[in-house]
Amino acid sequence: MARVGYAGVPMYQILLTRKYLLSKIMPFLAALCLSLCTGLVLVVWSVMGGFLTTLLDTGRTFAGDVTITWPSGIPHYQRLLEIVRKDPRVHAATPVIETFALMRLPDDRVEGVQVRGIEGPSYAATVGYDKALWWRPISEPIKTDEKGLDPRLSGDQDWKQTYDDGMSLTRRAGRNGPQIPAAVVGIDASGFNKLQDEGYYVAQGLVRPTSDGKTQSLPRYLFDNSITLNLIPLDSQGRLQTLVSKTLPVANEFRTGISEMDRRTVFVQFDEMQRLMKMDAVPKVVPKSGGAFNPYEGVNRTGDTKLPEIQTGELAPARSSSVLVKAKQGVGADELREAMTAAYAQFAREFRDVPGVDRLTGSNLIRTWAQANATLVNQVKRETALVLFLFWFITLVCSVLILAIFWAMISEKTKDIGVLRSVGATRSGIAGLWIGYGLILGVVGSLAGLALGYFVVTNINAIHEALGRYFGLYIWEPRVYLFSGIPDKVNPWHALIVTSAGIAFAVLGAIVPALRAALMQPVRALRFE
Repeated sequence: MARVGYAGVPMYQILLTRKYLLSKIMPFLAALCLSLCTGLVLVVWSVMGGFLTTLLDTGRTFAGDVTITWPSGIPHYQRLLEIVRKDPRVHAATPVIETFALMRLPDDRVEGVQVRGIEGPSYAATVGYDKALWWRPISEPIKTDEKGLDPRLSGDQDWKQTYDDGMSLTRRAGRNGPQIPAAVVGIDASGFNKLQDEGYYVAQGLVRPTSDGKTQSLPRYLFDNSITLNLIPLDSQGRLQTLVSKTLPVANEFRTGISEMDRRTVFVQFDEMQRLMKMDAVPKVVPKSGGAFNPYEGVNRTGDTKLPEIQTGELAPARSSSVLVKAKQGVGADELREAMTAAYAQFAREFRDVPGVDRLTGSNLIRTWAQANATLVNQVKRETALVLFLFWFITLVCSVLILAIFWAMISEKTKDIGVLRSVGATRSGIAGLWIGYGLILGVVGSLAGLALGYFVVTNINAIHEALGRYFGLYIWEPRVYLFSGIPDKVNPWHALIVTSAGIAFAVLGAIVPALRAALMQPVRALRFE
């Protein structure tokens, strides 16, 4: 038996009447559509904009606000640091030596990596290196580790000593031996560590094949092992020198959140790196033939490009390939770059054997992190703008939908509008009534979309993990998108703009139908059937 709705009419017939659909169902669907579009725009803007923000912030955090670089090394860099550190706009500065190398891991795998020679304390003050060291004592689990299973919470290791070793880039030789130079490796470089769903790492160790066809189990943690680095030094004129191979114990591992850096970077003590790269103070040599350097001079039949040289009796100054500078709070990167250009100009005037400021500025070697990575940054900006344009265009469809719904509703309510006009309602009052209705739909729909978008963004990594776990759908690939996690922060200004725009689109869609209602003649409206 059909359920009775009103005056004996079945409920399903009431629900399917045009009047009920237009007055109840369609406005609800319009608000729902607006909320979905608003939420979608907020999610896209938060993820794409968050990616760009994270890219810039993380890049500055681990590369400094401004970098002064000369590929073959800056001689007398200690004096440059003195000048730079005296500038009131500078928070900290540190020397760095960078090169590429082949790293042989304990299980005999070979990986190409970037090696950085750093001074632990000054590097930490400049780029936050101390916060990146992973193996350290922690008193509370990370927020996703509800069961407290992070090994850093336990006392099975002397985590404080491991952290101190990472800061000094040294490790004790034997039980009672001296501290010797060591390396700090990216957390994802070795394969020793497995990232858990809860966000912490578990060291699992690896095995190494032996010459007799068997395997040898390695210590569980990478910092209980050693690595071998194979580097090719450059002299002060940028010429390749003899290959250098160095085996170093591992002091700790670091995690920046930048996938490429965590997989392809190794830190070494600055003084040790300077010695390995032959960038310390050494006897100065010049080509025996004198004059300008000719890269083809002295090449023999075996392809050896080493030139006959003579010592001058002088010491070539120690060199650093870069100086990283961090600005004080409130100082912009571009402002700091101008200040560092002036500082380098002063430094270059004091020494004749350093490249002039024109050579560095002409080659863009005094630059901010954004300038150094302009291609990537500009591409992300363009992609963000394009995606936002497309989704704002989709949101505009909501205006058209509201316009169509309100147009049909006004057609259905023509006689009611005529009654209101006949009892004294003004044209502006009728128009305001429908615009107010559109405003209410916009507010309700936009606020619902704001809540939906905020929920999705703040839980987007958990949602992504669930999609991967249950459906095998992995969208975010850290090796492609650089970062280990999807940006999950909502910018308050972006949220305000998206919500306001959703309300504005709803009002925009109601304006034309409202004007139609306001311009109706009362007599004709009352006669409408």
